[in-house]
Amino acid sequence: MEGEESGQRRVDEYEYTQDGTVDLKGNPVLRSKRGGWTACSFVVLYEVFERMAYYGISANLILYLTRKLHQGTVTSANNVTNWVGTIWITPILGAYVADAHLGRYWTFLISSLIYLSGMSVLTLAVSLPSLKPPPCQDPHVENCKKASTLHLAVFYGALYTLAIGTGGTKPNISTIGADQFDDFDPKEKNHKLSFFNWWMFSIFFGTLFANTVLVYIQDNVGWALGYGLPTLGLLISILIFLVGTPFYRHKVPSGSPFTRMAKVLVAALRKWRVTLPSDPKELYELNLEEYAKKGNFRIDSTPTLRFLNKAALKRGSTSPWMLCSVTQVEETKQMLRMIPILVATFIPSTMIAQVNTLFVKQGTTLNRSLGSFKIPPASLAGFVTLSMLVSVVLYDRFFVRITQRVTKNPRGITLLQRMGIGMVFHVFIMVVASLTERYRLHLAKQHGVVESGGQVPITILVLLPQFVLMGTADAFLEVAKIEFFYDQAPENMKSLGTSFAMTTLGMGNFISSFLLSTVSHITKKHGHKGWILNNLNASHLDYYYAFFAVLNVFNVIFFLFMTKMYVYKAEISDSIKVLTEELRETTYKASNKGDSRKGQITSEL
Repeated sequence: MEGEESGQRRVDEYEYTQDGTVDLKGNPVLRSKRGGWTACSFVVLYEVFERMAYYGISANLILYLTRKLHQGTVTSANNVTNWVGTIWITPILGAYVADAHLGRYWTFLISSLIYLSGMSVLTLAVSLPSLKPPPCQDPHVENCKKASTLHLAVFYGALYTLAIGTGGTKPNISTIGADQFDDFDPKEKNHKLSFFNWWMFSIFFGTLFANTVLVYIQDNVGWALGYGLPTLGLLISILIFLVGTPFYRHKVPSGSPFTRMAKVLVAALRKWRVTLPSDPKELYELNLEEYAKKGNFRIDSTPTLRFLNKAALKRGSTSPWMLCSVTQVEETKQMLRMIPILVATFIPSTMIAQVNTLFVKQGTTLNRSLGSFKIPPASLAGFVTLSMLVSVVLYDRFFVRITQRVTKNPRGITLLQRMGIGMVFHVFIMVVASLTERYRLHLAKQHGVVESGGQVPITILVLLPQFVLMGTADAFLEVAKIEFFYDQAPENMKSLGTSFAMTTLGMGNFISSFLLSTVSHITKKHGHKGWILNNLNASHLDYYYAFFAVLNVFNVIFFLFMTKMYVYKAEISDSIKVLTEELRETTYKASNKGDSRKGQITSEL
């Protein structure tokens, strides 16, 4: 009877999540009551409205800077990429606060309020005449009155307040979504494989609205309404997220990941002369019970980055800066192993930065008429979105199923292979962009509009191929990148891992600013006109894009080299199940020595 009750108790325990998730009060949660697609539906809906808000600002920002604040091509493009770079770098700070102190939910909520305040002030900045310079119709912006210090302080103050807010929302909202699926339940784990695809689908659905409807309103109705609607959208998204609160599962903050990694590095360096034992079992590790109590996972020692194993060598001192557990060492290894892959994604992110800067500026020089309708240049980014949406669906529904038969991989191909395909696409994108720009410049010269900077008599739709290809590349690289950095990060550092995917976009934008300024400066030396001027008809963006194509080729080679050396993180789900069974069996033996029904109870687990 006692054995049956014990077995039933184990079955009841399985109704709770096995990955350490809790409710907001810290209580274990029933998988039937919280999490899953029910909870994720609120997160996905949030992302649709939030992306509408963010891209409602960023998609057309370069045109606001040139048309309303009267900035030149290089200055405005760099101001956009510097701001966007900050947007994508601050998630590191947000991930740190979430993992070390407040947890993902509260970090996200507080950051959302900061985000909303920045959006509100920004709407005022574009609405009130006293907060912007007077209108100017001169096509040469250098002849227009510049924005005052007050104008710039309010406008950029709002932009960078917004950036601080997104630093706490971006790394945590996708992680909150992924946390709703328990890796130790086969059904939920299978659902998680599709989560990131549909997560990106929601992102680009909101982006599509911003790149079409909001951009049109900004160009044809007014900037006040064009910025007011994204602000309203952000408010709605926060309310949607709050409504889903009773359904969320939460991960408990486990301490600063940076401190944990620093301890491993310091401990290993302080014992750099000590020889490692041949048997990894001699290294320091906590008892399995310690991990089970905290809902954490124990990781076995691996031979990669072997020097760091010295941090787990027992040499008298038990200081956390002298002795670290094997699991802590392996967590540090997992984060360090991803850094070369992270670096390899910087250049493709630089290419993405061109979509809302130089690609849009190209569009302003072309014929935008489609019958009586004028196409807003920034709305072409909507074709990136459409292409990406279609590609993700085709990838998830057909490509994965076909490749599964060949590779036997649940994902079809590995995450790194998917990223590699996206990087190859970036080579072709810049080749196509260079050839298209070469053709545009040829027509500008043919029709005598080089010096005047007048409209080139060819439809803006000639730019479509580079936008469409960018969306296809995103379906491979961007989706896989988010999933890769989340999947490969240690369980206690998921927010930090997700922030890696954000960091690459930030670095890409900063690199874009650096390259644009450097190339513009170098190509103006010795009396040359330069490749990037305010007058694009007299510029040589075709050379600049060709330079990017070559840069992408070298980056693909670097990526291939890095992937050859990369070692995927071992799946913890099966191993932790074995360890849990081992712990339960050991505990049972201690309390029920001689019980002949141990086999029956074990089988019921």
